[in-house]
Amino acid sequence: MPGKLRSRGRDDSARFSTATRLRVLGEQTAERVYRSQNKRQARRSRLTGRAALLALVVCTLVVALAYPIRQYVSQRGEIADLQRQQQKARERVDRLRDEKARWQDDAYAEQQIRERLHMVMPGETGYVVPDPRSTESGRTEQGEADRPWYSNVWDGVDKADRAN
Repeated sequence: MPGKLRSRGRDDSARFSTATRLRVLGEQTAERVYRSQNKRQARRSRLTGRAALLALVVCTLVVALAYPIRQYVSQRGEIADLQRQQQKARERVDRLRDEKARWQDDAYAEQQIRERLHMVMPGETGYVVPDPRSTESGRTEQGEADRPWYSNVWDGVDKADRAN
């Protein structure tokens, strides 16, 4: 029985200490859970307020800057279009200046007169070769700018005669 006495003494102290340990362990666990829940709730409430304020500030900035940014982008597009038009106008002015300078040359002017008006110098014989693709009816089908000037004149005379 000495073993029983010994074990009984141990059981009382072991049971007491185990029960005490379990109770203390349970309390510690409960405190940890309570503290973690409180921290989460505290974080959530602080974070939610900050997040709401941040979202409000961001939305305000977006609304405040949306129209000016849209205007800026559209104006940049207009500026680019105007610069392209200006470059085209400069190129056209340069071409016209070159053409004006060419017309100042008598040889170029004479060449153009001969070519466009089918004129010949005294003593020369002029020939007009009709286009084999065109026919008599093709004369009226061509655009006025594509035909020689005298064709346009004769068409005008023909139209005037038909009107009477």
